[in-house]
Amino acid sequence: MPLTPDTAHMAPAGTPPDHPRIHWTTPDGEPASARWRSERGAPAPTRVALVDDTTTADAAYRLACAGTALLWQGDFQNARHLLQAMARRCDAVPARKQRKAPAPAGPAPLAEAFHRHRQAQAQRARTLGMLLIPVEADHTVALRRAPDVQQACTQAWGEPGAGDERSVVSLRELLSLTSAQEWRRVGVAVEALGPPPNNRVFPHYGVFSPVRGEYIDLVAKAPLPPGVAEAGAFDIGTGTGVLSAVLARRGVARIVATDLDERALACAQANLQQLGVGAQVTLLQADLFPTGRAALIVCNPPWLPARASSPVERAVYDEGSRMLTGFLNGLAAHLEPQGEGWLILSDLAEHLGLRTREELLTLISQAGLHVLGRLDARPRHGKASDASDPLHAARAAEVTSLWRLGLAPAPG
Repeated sequence: MPLTPDTAHMAPAGTPPDHPRIHWTTPDGEPASARWRSERGAPAPTRVALVDDTTTADAAYRLACAGTALLWQGDFQNARHLLQAMARRCDAVPARKQRKAPAPAGPAPLAEAFHRHRQAQAQRARTLGMLLIPVEADHTVALRRAPDVQQACTQAWGEPGAGDERSVVSLRELLSLTSAQEWRRVGVAVEALGPPPNNRVFPHYGVFSPVRGEYIDLVAKAPLPPGVAEAGAFDIGTGTGVLSAVLARRGVARIVATDLDERALACAQANLQQLGVGAQVTLLQADLFPTGRAALIVCNPPWLPARASSPVERAVYDEGSRMLTGFLNGLAAHLEPQGEGWLILSDLAEHLGLRTREELLTLISQAGLHVLGRLDARPRHGKASDASDPLHAARAAEVTSLWRLGLAPAPG
């Protein structure tokens, strides 16, 4: 379909922000609209062009870069090919800019490289997110050669209701839904939970997957503090529930696991039940701590003090170190006298120049805590050895630590 001015439509003012819609004009000149869905929190596009199998990658890329969304009307698999072609054009931009830029006097600080990398990734996500797919009210896609995405959409969005209507979602996000469905189907093997087959955790969409096993191994081998059998443990920000499951398998009989995210709590409940430790763990929706005290309090906060560009990034980015400082500042009030707080934290932020070790130690001291010990582990993920990664120097030096924290001795 040729791209002509009458295929674009501006959304009218006054669209309710809690039920955003996108609007376009059909080839017959009729106005059309649909509900806008974005789990990443992207705003509804205001300009929409209809595109199909005749649209070239160059034309699509130019429109997407200019902020025009592309509502796909053709073969689904061809839409995937178009997205890949657009991605190649996105990835070629940094290389062209690098060739044109003057040579730096010295190596760029890693913090600067990190922020440039984040900006490039955000721009790439915005551009590729402009290719849209229509989804029917029953969570099916009516395009030619479309896969069955009904279950994946239902797992992320909930069961379709009687009043549901057609919606539109970015193809990139739809593919992430189907990928998350596959993770949820096959699960992630966690060695610290014991031998297979009863050692798999099944992450839900939007819940951080425990694919980096080194931090879980630290929780599995750190010595348990005295009194944990009687006073129990807290798991702050439980996510999939994997750390609660590890503690339960180690014999901790009473654990309270908290999270603010309803998806995480549902995911943790399902995992703990299928692992056979659901009776040992109480799940609670809370911002950080439950009431009371425990002999062991575990927290694996997001490791990088930067702003998340979408809700699903909040497991990685902790703007202003809110969760880290909240955990440290509240720990003393919730620890039993001889108890321990286990802070699981990568030092990647230190290597990127986003936080210093001295700043971390100061936060610990100011919270009335002191360091009882530390267990370290090197990362095993692929990026640690990928020399083409713009952040390779920091990733190669990264160490993940379990900080054993106790109440600071009273002065005098």
